[in-house]
Parts: sequence; C-alpha cells; structure tokens
Amino acid sequence: MTMHINLSPEMEQYIKTKVSSGFYGNATEVIRDAIRRMEAQERQIAAFQAAVAKGDAELDRGEGVPYTRTLMESLTQTALQEMHSDKPINPDVIG
Repeated sequence: MTMHINLSPEMEQYIKTKVSSGFYGNATEVIRDAIRRMEAQERQIAAFQAAVAKGDAELDRGEGVPYTRTLMESLTQTALQEMHSDKPINPDVIG
C-alpha cells in the first residue's frame, strides 16, 4: 500500500539526518522503525496498565502485603542474589 504523508520541515530534516547517518537505508526504513517502536511502546503501556489493574484488584480483595523496611530488605537481597546467579532475568523486571 502506498501512503502519502505531510511532514513538518523539522521532521523531514530529522528523517534525512537518520538516513545520512547510514543507520537507515532510506526514509521508509526510518518510518517503519518509528512505527515498530510506537507499537512496542503501546504494548508496554498496555502490559503496565494490566499489571496495575491486577494489583488494584488484589488489593481490593485484601491480598496486599504491607510495605515495610523488612520486606524491602528481603526483596533487595533476593534481587541481588538472583542478579549474581545464572538464572535468566525475569522479562517483567526489565521490560
């Protein structure tokens, strides 16, 4: 499908700069990459919103855990141990 779009001079110059840097072969590659990044960002936002909704529902059911210094120290120690182990990093932590 062919689509024609109007860009501001600043956006057009930005795209030209990206192509001239050699990282992209042409303007279409720049636009496609930008769209892929927007789609990935939208997925991340949706996952974050779902996690917040899940947490809210758990709190509403009384399933929350009190935030204490002891809890945070325990979580920190667990994270540090896992960081120095051969276990793969949970993608939810780095996503």
